[in-house]
Amino acid sequence: MKELAYLNKFFYKYRWRFLPGILFVIISNIFGVLPAQVIQIAFDLVSENITVYRLFSGFDRQDVINEIFGHTLMLFGIIVLTLALLRGIFLFFMRQTIILMSRHIEYDLKNEIYNHYQRLSMAFYRRNNTGDLMNRVTEDVSRVRMYLGPAIMYTINTLVLFIMIVSFMFSVNAKLALYSLLPLPLLAITIYYVNTMINNRSEKIQEQLSALSSFVQETFSGIRVIKAYVREDDVREKFNTESENYKSQSMALVQVQALFFPLILLLVGLSTIITVYIGGIEVMNGTITSGNIAEFIVYVNQLTFPVMSLGWVTSLIQRAAASQKRINEFLHTEPEIVSAKAEPAVIQGGIEFKNVSFTYPDTGIQALKSVSFEVKPGEFLAIIGRTGSGKSTIANLLMRMYDASQGDILIDGKRVQDIDLNSFRQQVGFVPQEVFLFSDSIRNNIAFGIADPDNDSVENAAKNAVVYHNIQEFEKGFETLIGERGITLSGGQKQRLSIARAIIKEPQILIFDDCLSAVDTKTEEQILRNLGKVMKNKTSIVIAHRVSTIKNADKILVMDGGEIMEQGSHRTLMTKKGIYFDLYEKQLLEEQAV
Repeated sequence: MKELAYLNKFFYKYRWRFLPGILFVIISNIFGVLPAQVIQIAFDLVSENITVYRLFSGFDRQDVINEIFGHTLMLFGIIVLTLALLRGIFLFFMRQTIILMSRHIEYDLKNEIYNHYQRLSMAFYRRNNTGDLMNRVTEDVSRVRMYLGPAIMYTINTLVLFIMIVSFMFSVNAKLALYSLLPLPLLAITIYYVNTMINNRSEKIQEQLSALSSFVQETFSGIRVIKAYVREDDVREKFNTESENYKSQSMALVQVQALFFPLILLLVGLSTIITVYIGGIEVMNGTITSGNIAEFIVYVNQLTFPVMSLGWVTSLIQRAAASQKRINEFLHTEPEIVSAKAEPAVIQGGIEFKNVSFTYPDTGIQALKSVSFEVKPGEFLAIIGRTGSGKSTIANLLMRMYDASQGDILIDGKRVQDIDLNSFRQQVGFVPQEVFLFSDSIRNNIAFGIADPDNDSVENAAKNAVVYHNIQEFEKGFETLIGERGITLSGGQKQRLSIARAIIKEPQILIFDDCLSAVDTKTEEQILRNLGKVMKNKTSIVIAHRVSTIKNADKILVMDGGEIMEQGSHRTLMTKKGIYFDLYEKQLLEEQAV
């Protein structure tokens, strides 16, 4: 229950649903217990009337007695039906309060988890897979809801009913009550030991379900690669293995439950037998009437469903605790990147790296080593180098997806950690190396970064990204729906849509992380010319592999092994005849060979 204590704040929030729900549980149980006493009176009345009826055998009043007896039984029947109807009404109110409360809490909890996910840093998403994240906000929350609604409702119902019935039973005959309830301690001990088994197996089920969800999500995301390499059979076998593991874990839990419920029924049946036996002895001793035996049997049977549900409720609580523990693991994870409490300010575009070093926390790989450079507002900085040289890491640190391990990153002379993060990112246009497009229209994908886009802004951004004519060729133009991750578009079209999405923001700083690799040289030159107009007096950073992309930059950084090997303009670097010169010569020869 320690993990489930996190949910107590929701009970307080919805206390005006929860407290009336408890009241309705108590009232419904009062109407549920009273019929047993009515039956006891009716049963004794039947015995007495049969005796009186026989005494008047042969007299005219025997028919009158028979008629009165019939009307009395009908009255008792109407009373029992009325009590059942009233109980049903309050059971309805009970569900309308407690069950609806659980749905409201489910909604709040999902939103809280989702909002917390958005606060977490990139390092968190590198450590955890998408399937597991989704499973905790869907499957785990659903299991928690079963605790918030049915489990709590039936637990309160069981406690209230048990207290009422036991009180009534002891008020009638303490000895008979004691013997009737004798199997219950054994039941409590059984539940105690089974709880641990249910909890452990529930946790294993949830872990395996997360693994299965992650596998399926990854499979569908990479379906083109799977088909291209004809690996359908191999993937199917792996899916069967994961499914078999999930089935094995589920069957292990079912085996425990299959033993649990018949045992409950056995113990309840034993209570009924004891009631009849001990009750018969007490009737012969004259301490109770035969109607009391009928009353006790009704009480024992009324305890049957609560006792049966006790195992189910216990299972729900244990599974909810296991799920809430998984949810709490993420909710208690604090973001590494925290926005400074500063007033939003307009940035000019000045950037400076001072002896910046960075090691990825999840892999331990050192990506940057004492990197220092400066970009003045309005300048065009280019970064070039081999794969793994640290180019993209500079972009990630500048966007503050991570914080530097050592050194300082300054924006307009201020440490990036001291700037309001949302305000800063709103003024930066970022085109990542791995293009991501949403399953939406082309228009909405381009306008993703701004609140109220107009048609002219969207079209101008598409024109500057040299993708406007491609869009016009589609039957529905800008309203064309693209598939998941832009699967219906070519690589070059996806890159240019991503560029348009950054341009439409009219950012003060624009970062291109090797996002022109799938674009031909002619289109690339046209995009760069357009960017020269759009980003006039604004800071541009272009990360590239091709020298032709960056030769017009004000400053070029040549990276290797996480360090800046050379820096300067194209002309300066060509004069040095160093790494940049060799790279330029090689690419020039390759282009001539083609």
